[in-house]
Amino acid sequence: MALGTSDVDLYESEDPMWNPALLTIPIPGIRKMVNLASSLEDVIHLSIGQPDLPAPKNVVDAAVEALQAGQTGYTMDAGLPELLDSLATYYGDRYQRELTADNILVTTGATEAIYLALTAVAAPGRHFIVPDPAFMLYAPLIRMNGGEVTEIPTRAENNHQLDPQEVIDAIEPHTHAIVLNSPSNPTGTLYPKETLEAILEEAAYRGIHVISDEVYDHLVYDGKEYPSVLSCCSDLDHVMVVSSFSKTYSMAGMRIGWLIASQAAIKKLRRYHMFTTTVANTPFQWAGVAALRGGSEFTDHMLAEYTRRRDRLVELVEQTPHLTGYKPEGAFYLFPSLPEGVNGTNVALRLLKETGVCTIPGETFGNSCNNALRLSYSTSLDKIEEAFERIIPWMAKQDFG
Repeated sequence: MALGTSDVDLYESEDPMWNPALLTIPIPGIRKMVNLASSLEDVIHLSIGQPDLPAPKNVVDAAVEALQAGQTGYTMDAGLPELLDSLATYYGDRYQRELTADNILVTTGATEAIYLALTAVAAPGRHFIVPDPAFMLYAPLIRMNGGEVTEIPTRAENNHQLDPQEVIDAIEPHTHAIVLNSPSNPTGTLYPKETLEAILEEAAYRGIHVISDEVYDHLVYDGKEYPSVLSCCSDLDHVMVVSSFSKTYSMAGMRIGWLIASQAAIKKLRRYHMFTTTVANTPFQWAGVAALRGGSEFTDHMLAEYTRRRDRLVELVEQTPHLTGYKPEGAFYLFPSLPEGVNGTNVALRLLKETGVCTIPGETFGNSCNNALRLSYSTSLDKIEEAFERIIPWMAKQDFG
């Protein structure tokens, strides 16, 4: 069903019953497009941001075994001790950094971790720096809590790389935090270590927090090493890192994420977590333990499959009139731009209605990218080929001049 009047009212209502802060939450462009697509026939989705590969068998088996063993009660508020220990060991080994279970909080997906991190520190009079485009959660959560946001634009012709000097130049006396997301949703951009080090060094010098969303940290292509904030910062005093099992192990619906920070920050956030979701899903925390202990076979297969899809999608975008693409280094998104001044939302809506291909308009992810589309390749190569058999001739007929 399409987004109806009642849906719009839900987001735009000024009924005095509602907190006015709710007006800072935009109508979700992804849901709007997917809802509209559900009312049409023969739709190909390049829209959905979740893995299409089934979760590993050992992960599913662990969840079933936990249920059958009666593991249906609450865990400790910080998370299942076995999962906390496994995460501390995993990250400690991966980044040669000493971590303990007290540095980690297990949450209901990375979404809750982002919510906790941002709303716990955003307040009136505090300034935040966020890339643009960016995952649509960051800026609204900051603004809901009275924070001020400066967005740093990135461009397709520069592979949507974030210029660290632009970030540093945007710092003001009341800057409280910088939000990073690498690999990025919606662009698939991977920030090099030099970018992270420059931002982290300046932030540490000025006492500014860095909140890093790293949910796509295993979807990194071409044999590149993943530079995490954890491998670049000197200590955790002003750093919070968010991740989850959703993308890495096709566990999106299982809703297990986590937040890594200083022990003092985790103590504070545990109390806040108790007042939001109380604890994360218990059987699926056991599934997370199995994921971490199950080796790399699944992630290696996933990476090889997504590499094939990415490479073909890049070729197809190059063949498409009016689209400017690039080669993303991570995640499973490409964020090509249309000619300057073209409204990406209008193009996405027409593309869906006239060709049956569902994409996400760029304005969903920021203010500087209205002439862009997000394409997800978390669908089969056959579907990607079929989508562009429709897109290329349709684009060839358009006159954007």
